[in-house]
Amino acid sequence: MSPTASGPPRDAGSVRRVVRDSWDRASRHRLDPDGLPRLELPEDDLDDRRRDHPLALALPVVRRLLVDDVAGSGLLVAIGDEHGRLLWVEGDHAARRRAEDMLFVAGAGWSEARVGTSAPGTALVLDRGVQIRGDEHWNHRVQAWSCTAVPVHDPVDGHLIGVVDITGDDRAAGSMTLPLVTATVAAVEAHLALLRFAAVGRAPARPSHHPVRTVSVGTSASAGPSPVTSRTTLTTLGRDEAILSVGDGRITLGARHSEIMTLLAHRPTGHTAHELADAVYGDVDAVSTLRPEMVRLRHVVEALDPTLVPLSRPYRLPRPVTLDLDALVGLVDRGSHRAAVRADTGPALPSSIAPGIVALRAEVDATVRDAVIAGGSTATLQAFAESAAGRDDPAVLFELLRRLPPGSPRRTRLVAHLEALEDRG
Repeated sequence: MSPTASGPPRDAGSVRRVVRDSWDRASRHRLDPDGLPRLELPEDDLDDRRRDHPLALALPVVRRLLVDDVAGSGLLVAIGDEHGRLLWVEGDHAARRRAEDMLFVAGAGWSEARVGTSAPGTALVLDRGVQIRGDEHWNHRVQAWSCTAVPVHDPVDGHLIGVVDITGDDRAAGSMTLPLVTATVAAVEAHLALLRFAAVGRAPARPSHHPVRTVSVGTSASAGPSPVTSRTTLTTLGRDEAILSVGDGRITLGARHSEIMTLLAHRPTGHTAHELADAVYGDVDAVSTLRPEMVRLRHVVEALDPTLVPLSRPYRLPRPVTLDLDALVGLVDRGSHRAAVRADTGPALPSSIAPGIVALRAEVDATVRDAVIAGGSTATLQAFAESAAGRDDPAVLFELLRRLPPGSPRRTRLVAHLEALEDRG
């Protein structure tokens, strides 16, 4: 039969069942067999998606096992996300040029719902390895090519995260190609599992293509906490360089990375690029300076825990991080003034002049100070007056002087200290 926007490219009765079923789905979507895929990820979005996607961490594995062997072979290796959008297309240079004619390029959408039958798109729909040869493709522009694709799953909970594909001539759908791609995907999932569990010193779980049972805290399960459930904290009080801790693992961040992580941890909903640039550099237009710093920060965090790598659009953390500044305010909000004074070991990132940090530091310092003055016991106020935050604060000292009994020997020292502060001022 002749191809139409809703009909198969040729007689469906003579093709394999997997292809015929895919053609039926394409027909129901009324896909044009002469149409081109769409570029679904423009350059800026593509860069962000690549950085944020978990398969970026396994790119060296795919290159070592597949890409390095296809140079000059006429074959291409593509990695797509769970939506069928191609994130990387690498391999033979001449083949890449030819593939541009059918928009088989990074950023293009190759889901089955967009272009009909193809190995990457159909593999994602069926959630298993698929080979598509020549005119089995729905789209006429693709029928000079063959391909093999295998979906990739998260090694912990088994959800679909992407697809690995080989595209080229008949060899791309040869008898040995599917086992090769399947083995590569297994290596990718094992690599992701190793990265996931290395941060907390656990042996990796065996990668699974099926969701795992969630175990609540307090059950008899012996598997132990995953990195996602391990306590994640950021310590900034009294330190110029913050400490990021995940479970038993920890790293000391550089000064700039300390500022960025503090701002991200404090606002879980995230910052736009311009907001974060303003908070870090005092310049909303310093986005070009911020972006490479974010790339460096991602590499630093990845070494500790790949699941904690900051995301973008907006810039944010993928899960909550307990920031000691926020924990300090939480103590005050609960009326635990004495505990707050003990926990206040110094100003957050004291050497930082980043506007966002300066404002946050001042806000927290004022919150603790005002709460202790208004609601703290005399003993708590005394402890605060002896701390770095309160020892030179006239309002704190005058309030303590007001509360002390007339015959207290502390009054003399307080008056002398207040007089010295007045002379200094």
